[in-house]
Amino acid sequence: MWELYDELIGAIPAEQCVGEAITGKYWTFVRAGGGAGLAMTLDKPVRPRTLTKTMAGMSLRELAAFSKSWNFEEASLGIAAINAWWNAPEQKTAACSLNIGDDDSFSFWRERVAGKKVAVIGHFPYLEHKIGDVCELSILEKRPVEGDFPDSACEYLLPAQDYVFATGVTLINKTLPRLLELSRHCGIILAGPSVPLAPPLLRRGVIDLQGFVISDTARCAAAVTGEGHSGIFDTGRRVSLTEEMLK
Repeated sequence: MWELYDELIGAIPAEQCVGEAITGKYWTFVRAGGGAGLAMTLDKPVRPRTLTKTMAGMSLRELAAFSKSWNFEEASLGIAAINAWWNAPEQKTAACSLNIGDDDSFSFWRERVAGKKVAVIGHFPYLEHKIGDVCELSILEKRPVEGDFPDSACEYLLPAQDYVFATGVTLINKTLPRLLELSRHCGIILAGPSVPLAPPLLRRGVIDLQGFVISDTARCAAAVTGEGHSGIFDTGRRVSLTEEMLK
């Protein structure tokens, strides 16, 4: 059940230590060595917190293991720790990735999804204008609005899609392994700063990892502390990583 998480965590060297960890209103930030990682903050925990020690100086691998926590605030820290390793600028995965500039994932994929059946997990802003006019779009949402499907419809809709978009938040809330199973006959794109640039995800059917590589860790930490929702995107670069780029 935890194989994907264990592979992401196990690749982190035992000697790598956390330099800084911040839980902000929107984003969670972890710095380690020359790299740093982000994850969306899920801050309404229903399970008790077990992470009580000071995070600065602890093993990055140990903090990354909290990605398996059912306290989602802790899980956000765990995924940010995973990203501090996999998305570090010096990693091959980051070096091989394609800088996509100011494009979001939907603009980047617009031409390729034209005429296809596309499901998106979560109602991203302006989806109808970004790709909804060129494809058969189904939006699955935990809190659906008019026109959306409830998230439980994924069991029925995803196997029939050509492409599925989801965010790295699905790693935090533990829904990704099942989404990968349901999407195994189509292409799944993971998008957003919470996404690890990690080959284990590509080996499990993800065709594009659209993540974020932080180049200015101090500025990013300040943006997270300042509770800016979009300021983080000025501190690094949006990237795309596919299996072909690693060959």
